[in-house]
Amino acid sequence: MTAMRAPLKLALWQCAPAPLDVPGNLVRLEAAAREAAGAGAQLLVCPEMFITGYAIGAPAVQTQAQAADGAWADAMAGIAQRHKLALVYGYPERGADGRVYNAAQWIDASGRRCLNYRKAYLFGELDRSQFAAEAQSDRTFDFHGWKVGMLICYDVEFPEATRALALAGADLIVVPTANMADYDFVACSLVPVRAYENQLFVAYANFTGPEGALDYGGLSVVAGPDGETLAQAGREETLVIATLDENRLTAARKAAQHVRDLTVLRNPAI
Repeated sequence: MTAMRAPLKLALWQCAPAPLDVPGNLVRLEAAAREAAGAGAQLLVCPEMFITGYAIGAPAVQTQAQAADGAWADAMAGIAQRHKLALVYGYPERGADGRVYNAAQWIDASGRRCLNYRKAYLFGELDRSQFAAEAQSDRTFDFHGWKVGMLICYDVEFPEATRALALAGADLIVVPTANMADYDFVACSLVPVRAYENQLFVAYANFTGPEGALDYGGLSVVAGPDGETLAQAGREETLVIATLDENRLTAARKAAQHVRDLTVLRNPAI
């Protein structure tokens, strides 16, 4: 019999953006990591483009962008090591091809870079003017025995993106986000549906408050594989803490079997 995996405790940091204040954002993240670690979290997820701000304009994106293994990654590794927890943070990535991508990186508690993900579906003229799109990815890796993957903001609104990760065996998808208050439906309804229809956990970490002409909606949420909301913020700055339990995952996968049935449909010999 396979041993049960230990529960996984995570924190979503719902914060206000501080555009173009990278040193200040690192200081703020240090404090948030200390608080999350003190609450027993093994993972802290920041919003989309946290390190520089999201709505900073194409010239600033070009100036600010760094490689995935640049100075920001080193700074994040230091924070992760000091507080003994993993971090997911959004940033503008300068690719080896010279293009800039809307990226998020997962660094574990040892400071190791585990997964770098580039946004596949760009939202609106702001996103398209600032970034190149990356092909949809279903990359996952093992984190404390849980198979995990990433999406960024608008990606989760495409059923193909979450389904690809589900078919790759993901138990958890983390989603750094910069979504506006006009789109509360996504956090309140769509994210739980994505979790339910794929029988996995989804952790959606949003900004809150204004950034230029944008007004972010908060409502960061952790949704369970049964479609239940495990924890959700309001509009305020806060840490959202949730514990993922394998029993909930197992029960959901017995009750709803969309992913299994699709796999069988595609591979009748299974």
